[in-house]
Amino acid sequence: MLPIVPEATPWAIFFLPLSAFFINAMRQQRQSKEAGYVTVMAMALAFLLSLWVLDSALQQDGRALAFDPHQWLTVGPLTVNVGITVDGLSAVMLVVVTGVSLAVQFYSQGYMAGDGGYARYFTYMALFTTAMLGLVLADNLLFVYVFWELVGLCSYLLIGFWFHKPAAVAAAKKAFIVTRLGDVGFLLAILLIFVKAGTFQIDEIQRLAITGALGAGVLTVFGLGILAGAAGKSAQFPLHVWLPDAMEGPTPVSALIHAATMVAAGVYLVARMFPIFEASDDARLAVAIVGGITALIAATMGVVMTDIKRVLAYSTISQLGYMMLALGVGAYGAAVFHLMNHAFFKALLFLGSGSVNHATNTFDMRKMGGLARAMPITFATFAVAGLSLAGFFPLSGFWSKDEILGGAWAENRLLFAVAMAVVFLTAFYISRAIILTFFGDYRGGEPSAEGHAHGPHESPWVMTLPLLALVVPSALSGFVNIGGGFSHLLNGALPAEMAAPHEETFSFGIAVSSLALAVAGIGFAWAIYGLRVVSADSLRRAFAPLHVLLVNRYYLDHMYEGVLVRRVLFGGIGFVADRFDRYVVDGAVNGVAWIALRGGSTLRLLQVGQLQGYATFALAGLIVIVGIVLLVTG
Repeated sequence: MLPIVPEATPWAIFFLPLSAFFINAMRQQRQSKEAGYVTVMAMALAFLLSLWVLDSALQQDGRALAFDPHQWLTVGPLTVNVGITVDGLSAVMLVVVTGVSLAVQFYSQGYMAGDGGYARYFTYMALFTTAMLGLVLADNLLFVYVFWELVGLCSYLLIGFWFHKPAAVAAAKKAFIVTRLGDVGFLLAILLIFVKAGTFQIDEIQRLAITGALGAGVLTVFGLGILAGAAGKSAQFPLHVWLPDAMEGPTPVSALIHAATMVAAGVYLVARMFPIFEASDDARLAVAIVGGITALIAATMGVVMTDIKRVLAYSTISQLGYMMLALGVGAYGAAVFHLMNHAFFKALLFLGSGSVNHATNTFDMRKMGGLARAMPITFATFAVAGLSLAGFFPLSGFWSKDEILGGAWAENRLLFAVAMAVVFLTAFYISRAIILTFFGDYRGGEPSAEGHAHGPHESPWVMTLPLLALVVPSALSGFVNIGGGFSHLLNGALPAEMAAPHEETFSFGIAVSSLALAVAGIGFAWAIYGLRVVSADSLRRAFAPLHVLLVNRYYLDHMYEGVLVRRVLFGGIGFVADRFDRYVVDGAVNGVAWIALRGGSTLRLLQVGQLQGYATFALAGLIVIVGIVLLVTG
């Protein structure tokens, strides 16, 4: 065992990528590989330090390390401290964020090679990782919110990185605006809890909730505000619509967003504030319902997508819904366990899709096929990650999925049924993606930017090495909770006054049932797209109304953009605001200017240059003033 980390170590983890951001920002005019080297080196050091922090957390059984906060400012009754939280939950998240980010930054050196914005890309990515690390380490809600918004800003910059593409600009704006809707709820929740609790410190708020010092109504509203913010960042229904469009950014950005940063932030926040939801049954039930709905509808949409990145995007939304469902049914350890496992195999899936794009110049699976022979490393690693996502034994996703199902079975049978349906759908859509991409005959891809097509080929080592690194935890990270050690580490992060949540136990019956559903989903996909026992086109025609509904994403985007944006905001509120600005605000300003202009022109006529006239006006004014004074005083 290593010695317990000093306070400087977690601060160093935060400042390493921040330093990379400043170094790259100052050297952006140099479009060399130095920006990539600086960022990769910073993330490698941060990852090693994160492993040390995790070791220290294990020695403390997940309990928070004693680091005193530093007073930042005091304004009246408001005192704001700058401090960090290092416990079982934050230690796990530090390893996940820095580990996945290291793999993504290393991969990006090959994927972004030759791009005109190479240095700018690594500058944004370093800041993105910094923001997520700050969010994980912050010990009070005020700084959580600061880094929460910084994560949103960085996602906006990276989704719209190729700003010369109108689709990327639109996707960035959509992500920024939709997530802001949830952030309003989070901000109101923070203001409410400060008014009622008089503090922003997370541990103090949790203690007040557990001891009953805060009313049930306050906790419910506070919990729903947290859920609103989490629904925006973690793309939960009905604020999930931004995430599929975010695929317009570079693929490594998608990997980082979907695995370890932005979308993980919402789940982490709910997990960090889990004692609040334990104290409010209504808020916890709302989390479970939102998670269940999100998991199901996103999985159904993933079934019909033809863009491999969009399949993975809806998969992310669905799996995040799985995690929210787990938190809602009280399976706190299972949710974070799945968050960790998902980070590894989803990062691998996205980087694998980028490797495929590198070879075919397209993300359209209908133009791929037969890539297993030409890209054996990409195929093997993608297949392992896909099977892990499907919950195939004994890969990592199987273990965390089983714990979530066990928690749902114990708490809510309807949500358990939903979760089981998602198991089948997940296995089906990821198997469909693997078959269409890697099996059969190559269907040509797309011509390169220079206008010529080339045969598929394996990606360079700088892109395949991260795939080989990520395949290890994608396959084996599920074993860390054998015996409940991982859950014990996470439970240590909960307040001492709180009763530990129920321990997730392995259920043989649930495991066999879910594995059977996963195998059925894989077999069904192979029968349709591999053996072609049933034609996909015939199924599409047979279920045409359902297919149209899913392809159009339940028409939610149409409703938001066509009704809410164009009619309500632009046609209604926008029309009223435009008229108010034009006739009231501008009218008042222009009216004052007109009065000043015309009044000056009129009063100018009184300046005749005759002293007797001026004396007459002065006397008249004096008489008026005296009259007013006498009238007022009686």
